[in-house]
Amino acid sequence: MTRAFLALGSNLGDRWGYLRAGVASLPDVSALSHVYETEPVGGPGGQGPYLNMVAELATGLGPLQLLEAARAAESDAGRRRVVRWGPRTLDVDVLMVGDIEMATEELTLPHPRMWERGFVLVPLADLAPELLAGHPGAAVARGVRLAGDL
Repeated sequence: MTRAFLALGSNLGDRWGYLRAGVASLPDVSALSHVYETEPVGGPGGQGPYLNMVAELATGLGPLQLLEAARAAESDAGRRRVVRWGPRTLDVDVLMVGDIEMATEELTLPHPRMWERGFVLVPLADLAPELLAGHPGAAVARGVRLAGDL
C-alpha cells in the first residue's frame, strides 16, 4: 500500500456537504485532517471563502487512477470548469502519491504549488507533519482558520 494525499476544497453551496460527499467517494481513505476556512487565492474577485481539508489514503492505486477518482468526485458534485481558479462546488487535487515524482500534461507530482498554499500545508500538517520539515510554514499559514471536522 502507498500513502497518498489529496486536497479537497469547496466555496459554493453546501460546502460541508460537498466535502463529505467528496471524501465518501474517494477510495482507500485512512485519515482526514481538520477542515479549515480560507479566503480564495487567485481567480476572479467576489468569491466566497473556501473550506479546505486533506485526505490521506492507504492505496494500491496509481497516480492517474487517483486523478480519475478526484475528477469523478468533482463531477459528482456538479463542478464546472468555467474560470481558472474560479468558484467551485468541489475541487480535489492529488498532492502526493508515495515518493512518486512525475510531470505529465495531466498530472505533476508532488503538486507543484502545494508548498506555497497555506490552505494545503496546514491540513497536510495535521496528517503528516514530517513531510513539511524544511518548508516555510508560518507565513503561508496566515489566514487559515480552523472550521471544524467532518
